[in-house]
Amino acid sequence: MKKFYIKPLVAAIALTAAGQGYAQEASAENTLEEVVVTGFRGSLQSSLNAKRDATGVIDAIYAEDIADFPDNNLAESLQRIPGVAISRAGGEGRQITVRGLGPDFTRVRLNGMEAMSSTGGTDAVGGNNRGRSFDFNTFSADLFSNLIVRKTNSAEVEEGSLGATVDLRTARPMDYDDFTLSAGVQAGYNSKAQEIDPKLSFLVSNQFGDSFGALLSVSYSDRAITDEGNSTVRWSNSENFGSYQGATTGEDFERLNDAFHPRIPRYDSYTHTVQRTGVATTFQWLPTDATELVLDVLYSKHEATRREVFMQGVGNSTSTVGTYDVSAFEIEGNTIVYANIPNGAVQAEDRYDEMSTDFTQVTLTASHEFTDRLRLNALLGNAKSEFSNPIQNTIIARADGVGLTWDYRGESADTLLTFGEGAYNEDSWELSGIRQRPQGTNNQFNNASFDLEFDLNDSVTLKGGVSVKSFEFDSYQSRLSDETSHGVDIDGYMTTYDSGLGDGKPWLVPDRVKLVADYDILSGSGEWALAPRQADIFAVTEDTTSVFAQMDFTTTLGDVPVSGDVGVRYFTTDQASTGWYDLTPNDDSSEKSQVWADHSYSDLLPSFNLRFEPLEDVVLRMSMSEGIARAGLTSLKADQTVRVDGTSRAISGGNPLLEPTKATSYDVGVELYLSDTSALSMTVFKKEIGSHVQSLKDAKTPAELGIPDAEVVAQCSSLPEEDCNSNLLFDRTVPLNGPGGDLFGYELQYQTDFGVFGDLWQDFGFIGNYTYVKTQVQYLNSEGELDIVADLTNLSDVTSSATLYYENDSFSARIAVVERSDYLTDPRGRNSNVQHGTYGTSNVDFSAAYQLNDSLKFTFDASNLTNEADDQWVDVNDKRLSYYHETGTQFSLGAQYKF
Repeated sequence: MKKFYIKPLVAAIALTAAGQGYAQEASAENTLEEVVVTGFRGSLQSSLNAKRDATGVIDAIYAEDIADFPDNNLAESLQRIPGVAISRAGGEGRQITVRGLGPDFTRVRLNGMEAMSSTGGTDAVGGNNRGRSFDFNTFSADLFSNLIVRKTNSAEVEEGSLGATVDLRTARPMDYDDFTLSAGVQAGYNSKAQEIDPKLSFLVSNQFGDSFGALLSVSYSDRAITDEGNSTVRWSNSENFGSYQGATTGEDFERLNDAFHPRIPRYDSYTHTVQRTGVATTFQWLPTDATELVLDVLYSKHEATRREVFMQGVGNSTSTVGTYDVSAFEIEGNTIVYANIPNGAVQAEDRYDEMSTDFTQVTLTASHEFTDRLRLNALLGNAKSEFSNPIQNTIIARADGVGLTWDYRGESADTLLTFGEGAYNEDSWELSGIRQRPQGTNNQFNNASFDLEFDLNDSVTLKGGVSVKSFEFDSYQSRLSDETSHGVDIDGYMTTYDSGLGDGKPWLVPDRVKLVADYDILSGSGEWALAPRQADIFAVTEDTTSVFAQMDFTTTLGDVPVSGDVGVRYFTTDQASTGWYDLTPNDDSSEKSQVWADHSYSDLLPSFNLRFEPLEDVVLRMSMSEGIARAGLTSLKADQTVRVDGTSRAISGGNPLLEPTKATSYDVGVELYLSDTSALSMTVFKKEIGSHVQSLKDAKTPAELGIPDAEVVAQCSSLPEEDCNSNLLFDRTVPLNGPGGDLFGYELQYQTDFGVFGDLWQDFGFIGNYTYVKTQVQYLNSEGELDIVADLTNLSDVTSSATLYYENDSFSARIAVVERSDYLTDPRGRNSNVQHGTYGTSNVDFSAAYQLNDSLKFTFDASNLTNEADDQWVDVNDKRLSYYHETGTQFSLGAQYKF
């Protein structure tokens, strides 16, 4: 009998065994002697088979599909799955939104175990990730053999997701033939950075006899990214101009001060470097025909530097704007889209960040068949992500009265800012600020799970198990105690910077490198000593125990095959989070102590998935489940501030007692399988979201909130005890579980080859999908009254992708278009602007490969062919420009050798 190999693109991985995410042995009557799937068509076939065989709603991408697309990382691979939209940082994918639910609602499992990874981005894209979202740009896609997005819940899959559970699996030695060697080299070029970027990959796998295999996969890439454009840091109408053409009264002067002006109209020039090193090692042992042990070790190091240079006007200072004499302006709507200010003030900033993320995961999984009917699966693992931003240094210089003009009358890309001649004279400048803000975020999971499967008969399998999970999170930041100029004279410390933006004149900016070297600014001692920033120093821990029971069934109703699963998961979570309190109220010092606030919650979550085939090659699905998403980590901070003013008693800050967001989900779908690589499907879904976390007001006593008595005493010292103590009700304004709403939508998928049109077209094919999502959530004000009804943040009504491909024995080519529509980033807005959002994107990528022989393949990739920009706005009425950046087109030429 031939040995059974599971190739990397095989779809029949028994996805219904989702609790561990690993394949179970197929029944004897369905087992193939050998399955060999290669090429892009093979990966499409595998993806279709995986989708078809699963009892729930899943979508998958397999190894060839990832390796052959111009994907910088995993997020850019996932965006081709229906309903998945990505957000980018530094020109590459960082986080994902699934079916309109943002990154914090999605769980990610690596080799069957939940994990999180944090990196740092610019302020405009969220900065340091202190949430539950997973930063996919930590990893190269080369390390993984398949990606599976589970859009419906089963009891055997751990709780914690409302959007989707994303399973990522690295390659296994038994996926390949006895000995496999693959090496790849790639040279990249970006149209804006104009530098050559190397990328190297290597995989070696071997089987030692029939029972043991080892695999090593290594990936390294080095990218330079130029990320440039303009921004405003929002718009405001609260700072009044001093005069218009010398007049301080009149209709034009009043119109000028009623309209919105940019707070900081500026050009931004970012230069990033990113080095990504990944290593995946797997040892797979089959000591008997009934036992398998797998040790997976995954390591990734993401190292980055970023220089941010700004040339900007000053519009966010009441005292400064109050001196401006505007000579000319133009208003559209309620926005000052053009203004000339001959005596305007200008600032130049030079910021530099060094960042690194070290991700390490070790998992040991075991499976054993006690009998033909009884099986065991177990997992033990640890995953740790450590993000460090030890240098975040900014030097700010200012030139008063030199003049500035802004012009936002065209498209975002046509913005024109000009600065007076004095801005190019070194004598005009003074040093106004020095910042150093080191920070970091760490998170760690420890998981252990154990479950059993018992075949009650040929139609019914009973499953049950227990899982114990520990999660630890902490974040920190320090700052200079004094962020002024420290008396440093800027004379001799200005230099030119030629960004090419605007009118093309080289800017004068602070010489950050020289200042840091001469004044030892990064020493952390003396006048450059750092002080902890308590608002950004906090920790959260969660210990969760869960159990599940599930019944999988396969039967027929008449002649109709029916399968599915029904089950329930119970979990309990003990949570603790930190806050800072004054425990020495009689001490004049301002020092506070960090204390822990405890909270526990539990729930019972049922699920049901039904799959049946009323006709050959037609699959109908119905799913229903209840799920939860745990509260955001920053919202859980126990930094509750107590304030007493006469008879007014108030508490503000975070809320360590937040409950998870819960939703009931429904899916109904129909799938028509036309051939091995052709299918048409539609799924309709709805989520009844029970609550939505937002800042609201209620009344609680400090005692029941766990606020130390000493903190209350410190605020009540001037009042009689009966008027102020920890057992009296305080008005509390914190994140609370507010009203939810219904989310609904549908997905359409279609893929086919064109062989039906004749032999000439048989090598061509098409893949496309379209997802529509809509929801309306009530956002309340602090008094509990309806403020606004709007979408969830990060929700694009429409996401879609289309790929046209050609593939024969030696040559393949693909062009793909991925689109997402506009989405909100802030449903309320700030500075009197109504809502903040981002315009939709349309990314076009191209990939081609030529197989010279069985071993050698040449590749050419091009991503972001249309140089799509990140275009953000504020105020839904005027859609004022907030941030507009381009990162250029990326080209890559490579070669891959396989043995």
